[in-house]
Amino acid sequence: MSSPLLELKSVSRTYTTGGEPLTVLKEVSLTIQSGEFVAIMGASGSGKSTLMNIIGCLDKPTSGGYSIRGVAVASLNGDALAALRRDTFGFIFQRYNLMSDLNAVENAEVPAVYCGLAKTQRASHASDLLKELGLGDRLKHYPGQLSGGQQQRVSIARALMNGGPVILADEPTGALDSQGGKEVMAILVKLHAQGHTIIVVTHDSDIAAYAHRLVRIADGRITSDELQQKDAVVNQVKLGELERDANAGMAVLGESLKMAFRSLVHNRMRTALTMLGIIIGVASVVALMAIGNGAKQDVVERIQAMGTDLLTIERGPPAVRA
Repeated sequence: MSSPLLELKSVSRTYTTGGEPLTVLKEVSLTIQSGEFVAIMGASGSGKSTLMNIIGCLDKPTSGGYSIRGVAVASLNGDALAALRRDTFGFIFQRYNLMSDLNAVENAEVPAVYCGLAKTQRASHASDLLKELGLGDRLKHYPGQLSGGQQQRVSIARALMNGGPVILADEPTGALDSQGGKEVMAILVKLHAQGHTIIVVTHDSDIAAYAHRLVRIADGRITSDELQQKDAVVNQVKLGELERDANAGMAVLGESLKMAFRSLVHNRMRTALTMLGIIIGVASVVALMAIGNGAKQDVVERIQAMGTDLLTIERGPPAVRA
């Protein structure tokens, strides 16, 4: 039997709040095979989002072990961990997290920037993904011009951009109406049929019903783990290389500068106020230094004006007045 895709062993996560420790996850053990469709269901505060963050390598457990294809995540350095997260996982968030100053294609292609993929290749691949998701006529639209369901489709395209085998969806329908939610879940079902491993975090039993396996969590502990469809077929998907170089070099730097410049242009007022603040700050520092140097020079000149004669004062004999 092949090793599991994801494996957590006695994982706990403790935060310090107000000086007091707060344990959110308690001795959680979970194994997920390639090609599964898993729903992690629990009430607000149950620890399901924290579990999702650890699975997606966005957070680290306080204790216990987490491995992907037998490779301990804790053994990876920063670059290897970034490469693992980039090449393995696609993230879908409840609030979409799209960049308002980028259009649909540009938002979808962002993950490929960090792979060093050429601009034309990125745009072509992103356009193809968006067309497959029914957004062929919205490629140049900005998030503010798209409905909630359309924005979530853009975020799904973004999650698929690097070809990661695992899709992590945190309340993917939470900000959508019922029809939009059904459309998004239909897309996830289709992706699962194509071989992706789907992990959905939800508190909605209707959304959890789409999954083949349901994991319930309460108070930081897994309370049940059961198959919802006994005839579910588990497809084996080859996981990408874990040790790909996380540094895409000058291509990443160039694209980052372009995105930063575009953000400055689209937010002119914020940019102007920020620049004004910087100018005032720099001018204040220069003025203070000038005043300080001027005062120092004035003191030196006054001392020099007194001349170089020395006046020696010595103690005379006791009880003698000069």
